[in-house]
Amino acid sequence: MFAIFFKELVDINEFRELNEQVLVVSHASVYQIILRIISYFTIYVFDEYPCRSGSFGFQTGVSGVGALKRNSSGQARKKPNWGITNMKKVTLALLGSAALAVAATASVKADDWFPYPVEAWDPPFDMASPRKTMDYKPLEKASKPWEICVSFPHMKDAYWLGVDYGVVEEAKRLGVKMQLVEAGGYTELNNQISQIEDCVAAGAQAVVIGAISFDGLNNIVKEVRAKGIPVIDVVNGMSSSELSAKSLVSFGEMGGKAGAYLAEKHPSGSSAVKAAWFPGPAGAGWVEAGNTGFTGAIDGSAIDLVETKYGDTGKEAQAKLVEDTLEAHPDLDYVVGTAVTAEAAIPILRSRGLSDKVKVLSYYYTPGVDQGIRRGQILAAPTDSPVVQGRVAIDQAVRILEGQEYEKHVGPALFVVTQDNHADFDATSTLAPTGFKPVFRVE
Repeated sequence: MFAIFFKELVDINEFRELNEQVLVVSHASVYQIILRIISYFTIYVFDEYPCRSGSFGFQTGVSGVGALKRNSSGQARKKPNWGITNMKKVTLALLGSAALAVAATASVKADDWFPYPVEAWDPPFDMASPRKTMDYKPLEKASKPWEICVSFPHMKDAYWLGVDYGVVEEAKRLGVKMQLVEAGGYTELNNQISQIEDCVAAGAQAVVIGAISFDGLNNIVKEVRAKGIPVIDVVNGMSSSELSAKSLVSFGEMGGKAGAYLAEKHPSGSSAVKAAWFPGPAGAGWVEAGNTGFTGAIDGSAIDLVETKYGDTGKEAQAKLVEDTLEAHPDLDYVVGTAVTAEAAIPILRSRGLSDKVKVLSYYYTPGVDQGIRRGQILAAPTDSPVVQGRVAIDQAVRILEGQEYEKHVGPALFVVTQDNHADFDATSTLAPTGFKPVFRVE
């Protein structure tokens, strides 16, 4: 209905832009569409139809959206005349409706994420252990406003923004307090350790850690656990045996799914293709696992891995790695790596006129990857549902604090999003809503 109405009212190019956005929006962004419609409505009416004092309504002989069309004799109809006072009333009413839509949408986002399909490892903390599939259901509410500290490696990219959205929304839903700290990058291990120590000293009753290093945080985990404080490992993975719980998937399988996608396209016996691999920062547990998974999956295929380059997941760092690789391998066929690598590669390939020759693949999912797949610039990417991983970690912490039963090692089921199945993908488990800004404190 809105589309039909605005097709008559707005410039056709503006309508096409609006319509394209409507087609790709998820239910989490409904309120943004409403606000944009209000913007189009208000700006158009005030700019195109100057208000005269008096009535609210159309001039004689003019009605509805037909005001922009010609009459039966071919003469242009007069434009409608809107009264300024009533125009304000209409705009305020529309804004009120939008506010209700925002509230309703926020309620849906907070409450409809579960039950969610996950895998649980038993015995826990070993990715080689047998696993079972189950539907994860969190607690309805916490019994008290527990203080939870969350430590991330950084907030440089949209992946961790998604995890932030997950921990923030679940803390709000459960009714607990949350303090988030970010270390500043994968080179900042000592800073992450200091931030965790400060969190505990400030009264944290549970700690959730997205680790910079697989082994480098084991001592601080031991110290925190010695104080009787639960520690939950989220997303990246740590080797400590003293962890209370893990909310994460196998990044070995994430890398493996990306590799398997390529190996299927280029099986043994087909023409050889050259690929460069950008797994992320050396030493991080998720990177080493992803590297093992990817290289194992392409082994025996027609893929020639000509370069493996490690580096921080900042966009500048990854862009430089891509540039250097293209200089060294002008006959490259694939750029495969982190989401930041994939996002950085798109404009670089475009500027070099290589977009049709060099294909791009990511081994995890972000809004930039989502856009790239939708536009045909990125082939595919597996998703590990980072929003859900963040939510589960908070629920695990609260369950432990309250003496409730909990899954010690659980992670969302993995699947690969491609250009072919993208239209069926529900991004709310993976991406923060458009416009979401980092939140560091929940009271």
